[in-house]
Amino acid sequence: MPEDHFEVGILVARQRLKGPWASHAWLPVAALPAAAEAAPWTKLSETEDEATFYAGAYEVSLHPAETAHYRDNLVSGRPSLWVCLRSTGDEAYEVASVTADPYEGEAMAEGIGEIVEAVPMPPEIQAKLLAFFEAFHVERRFEKRKRDRADPEALARRAPGTRERSE
Repeated sequence: MPEDHFEVGILVARQRLKGPWASHAWLPVAALPAAAEAAPWTKLSETEDEATFYAGAYEVSLHPAETAHYRDNLVSGRPSLWVCLRSTGDEAYEVASVTADPYEGEAMAEGIGEIVEAVPMPPEIQAKLLAFFEAFHVERRFEKRKRDRADPEALARRAPGTRERSE
């Protein structure tokens, strides 16, 4: 039976900005196929313009009702995980959510004050997602509903100046 949840490690970069309103920006940049041994917010590298941190591990949950969404992600040409960072105070962030569902990732991006980025999905995670899809996907046939025909008498006009009384 394929896994319905697994941990990924998240890498985040603090990039220097040249604008007058902010000195830097935080961006999720990568996902690791498993949690790392490092403590959360361990600095991995630093240059003059960017510092990269291991933000910690996050559990990704898969749901059988979303298998069509996972398929869309896998065949997109650039399979991704959507990572959401939430501010916890002055200059501090936490990984709020990670999903493999592209539509949920799009919905997360509508939040105010949260940073959402699509990062490349590691091949190991792609294999887990494909196994989950193959085990649980059920193709549902699309059936277009037919509208009820309008009642022509319900659309009839009343004579001008007459009102309907409700008693």
